Amino acid sequence: MIARSSRNLCRLLEEVGPVDAVGIEERVAKYATRSIKKDSKLFALRLAVTMVDLTTLEGKDTPGKVASLCRKALCPHDAPDIPQVAAVCVYPSMVKHAARHVKGTPVRIASVATAFPSGQAPLKTRLAEVRQAVADGADEIDMVINRGAFLEGELARVQDEIAAVVEACGDAILKVILETSELETYDHIRAASFLAMRVIRPGDFIKTSTGKTSSNATLGNNQVMLDAIRDHFLATGVEIAMKPAGGIRTAKQAIQFLIAVKETLGDHWLNNRRYRFGASSLLNDLLRQLETQRTGAYQAPWTFSEDSGAY
Repeated sequence: MIARSSRNLCRLLEEVGPVDAVGIEERVAKYATRSIKKDSKLFALRLAVTMVDLTTLEGKDTPGKVASLCRKALCPHDAPDIPQVAAVCVYPSMVKHAARHVKGTPVRIASVATAFPSGQAPLKTRLAEVRQAVADGADEIDMVINRGAFLEGELARVQDEIAAVVEACGDAILKVILETSELETYDHIRAASFLAMRVIRPGDFIKTSTGKTSSNATLGNNQVMLDAIRDHFLATGVEIAMKPAGGIRTAKQAIQFLIAVKETLGDHWLNNRRYRFGASSLLNDLLRQLETQRTGAYQAPWTFSEDSGAY
């Protein structure tokens, strides 16, 4: 069985092609050398705010904390030119509380599901969690794949489970979390991206990480997944969205990720329907940078509320 499973994964790796790891690292290193200033920087900062999935995923989450998160999502800062974020992201048990505050607004409700972050629960249980989150008001579901099954080469099982979650989502958008740090190599990240993209719908997302491991979103794994989205689009015409999550804490980092999107997929992907940041601490740094651009004075960290939880 192990030999057969390994052959399955090897066949997929051969089919989608290898990743030039050195080339990826050289390419993403150049993103840090791009000079974005004045109006272009303001545009990028505001755009990044609109792409944030403002998140709290802690065992001590309460309805009150979710209410604070929603208030910040709807009004990140009192300056009139600061846009709302894309979504609030919470555990399934908190969806109904988030719905009281943002349902009917442009801010969407995202919920992690499928036994997040491990994915180690019976499929029946995972699907029931998805259906309940959608019934309670979730507009988007962030699921985790079974990384063990993928690495063992049980590719049909992984795809069948993703397809079952797609069905359970109904009209809700699905974001498929690969957990890139546990996939171990760029080749595996590319292969898992294609495995998911062949099952999900146009407008659904592939996502780097849960934010719960030691290594999360990097420019490198983000680039591998953007390249996979581009190649899949060129082959099929299907537009898949992307969400890096975890470890993106500064406006400078966010702008580098946006440069990667523009240079790989083009302006068509530079909106929150096709690109998101799974982050919370990032929002405050974006706000600080926007205020600095507006006033000329760098803002202290305590200028902005800390209503959001760490991701």
